[in-house]
Amino acid sequence: MALNLNDISNEYPFTPKRFDLGGVSMSYLDEGPPQAHTVVMLHGNPTWSFYYRKLVSALSGGYRVIVPDHIGCGLSDKPQDYDYTLKSRVEALTKLLEGLGIGRMSMAVHDWGGAIGMGYAVEHADKIASFVIFNTAAFVSQKIPGRIDLLRLPFIGEAAIRGLNVFALSAIKLRMATLKPERFTSEVTRGYLGPYDSWANRIAIARFVADIPMDHSHPSYRLLKSIGDRLHLFENTPSLLVWGKGDFCFDESFLAEWLKRLKNVEAHMFEDAGHYVVEDAHERIIPLMESFLERNR
Repeated sequence: MALNLNDISNEYPFTPKRFDLGGVSMSYLDEGPPQAHTVVMLHGNPTWSFYYRKLVSALSGGYRVIVPDHIGCGLSDKPQDYDYTLKSRVEALTKLLEGLGIGRMSMAVHDWGGAIGMGYAVEHADKIASFVIFNTAAFVSQKIPGRIDLLRLPFIGEAAIRGLNVFALSAIKLRMATLKPERFTSEVTRGYLGPYDSWANRIAIARFVADIPMDHSHPSYRLLKSIGDRLHLFENTPSLLVWGKGDFCFDESFLAEWLKRLKNVEAHMFEDAGHYVVEDAHERIIPLMESFLERNR
C-alpha cells in the first residue's frame, strides 16, 4: 500500500518539510506561527507524525508545532544501512531542533518517543517548559508483552515484522492498540499503514523492536538507564500525563512509575482508550492540552 498524501488529505492536510541529517533526510511538520511557543511531538513505533494530526490541527493556531518522522518512519528516508538505535535517534532529534533554532519548548511523547524525547531533554533541561506524556516509558523496565518479546527473536521477528507486517497490522486490524476500531476508516488505515508497504520500508519497525533493552548486555541499555536516572531533573517540571488504560504494553504500572518520578503532575486515565490513546481520545485530550499549555508555556 504505497502512500499518496492526496489520498489522506482529509486527515493529514499538511505539507511536510525536509531536514538533511548528513545524507539522510528527515521529514517533519512545522505548523503554526514561527514566533509562538514551540510544542515538539514525538511518535513511537509503528506510527509517524500522522498519529498526532488532530493535535497539530487543533494547536497550530496558537503554537508552533514540530512533529518529526523518525528515520525509517513515515515520510522520512528508510535507509537499509542506518544505525537504528536509541542513540542515533536522540542524535537525529538534537540535530533537527538545533538546526531549526528551537529554544524553550514543551514536549509531547508517546511510545518510543518517550525515550527519544527524554534522551534529548536530559541533555537540554533548560529548554523544557513542560511535558505531555502519553503511554510510554523512558526508564529501564523488565516488563514486555510476550507477543512483542517473540518478535525480538532473530529471523522470526524479522520475517514476521518485515515480511508479514504483523506489528503494524496487528495494531489496527487485531485491535492491539485501539479500543475504538471504528475510527480506523479506510483513509485513516491508509495513513497508518501506507509508509510501511514493503519489506524495505518496514526496516525501522523491526529495528525499534530489536532495540528494546531488556538487560545490561543490550547496546541501548546503558543509555536508557542513564536517561531514567536523570529524570529527577524534571521532578518539578509541569507534566500532563494522559493514559489509555487498555494499553497491553504500557500498562498502569508504567503510569505509576512516572508518578513516582514526577511530582508536578496532572494525570488523566481514559478507561475507553488503548495504546493509541491520542487516536481513541483526541476530542478529550485537546482541551486538556490547551489548558495545560496555556498555564505552562
